[in-house]
Amino acid sequence: MADSNWPGENLVTAARDGDVASITALVSGSHPHVRRFAHSLCATPEDAEDAAQEALIVLYRKIGTLRASKALASWMFRIVRNECLRRARQLLHRREPIPDDVTTSAEAEVVRRLEAERVAEAVAALPIDQRRVLIMRDIQGYSGRMVATTLGLSTAAMKSRLHRARTTVRESLQYPMTGADDD
Repeated sequence: MADSNWPGENLVTAARDGDVASITALVSGSHPHVRRFAHSLCATPEDAEDAAQEALIVLYRKIGTLRASKALASWMFRIVRNECLRRARQLLHRREPIPDDVTTSAEAEVVRRLEAERVAEAVAALPIDQRRVLIMRDIQGYSGRMVATTLGLSTAAMKSRLHRARTTVRESLQYPMTGADDD
């Protein structure tokens, strides 16, 4: 199995049905993608590694609850996102005094995390066909041709879905800013 692709539907189905070898292969095959998600969403490399490990543990323990074999990437993205958000909340609730020279960067980090949460929510709200294309192309960094081939789409169809997904995410992120009226 190549690292550039998520584990196949047959492997996911076998793992869901409790096949131990398939579960092991699924966790191993998902690991690079889960790490990439975590590093793009978490504030620190340490949090990203911890979030990736937690997500893989959830995958191992709860693969039987996954309803659709094709939804593995979306499911894992949500698990990683939630774990990164949980870690961000923990950071906000820590009561340790922060040195003055770190305050600005800590504030910037909290803003960055909140913005990452908004982006993740906007991506999660997309229709599944658009979400898959957007995740594969913009988050995982696959080429347009690979995304189209993997999803069984023409290049034109893949580009159309990607454009609609990007437009929807952009509009949902701009709405709160443009919706407020200045008096």
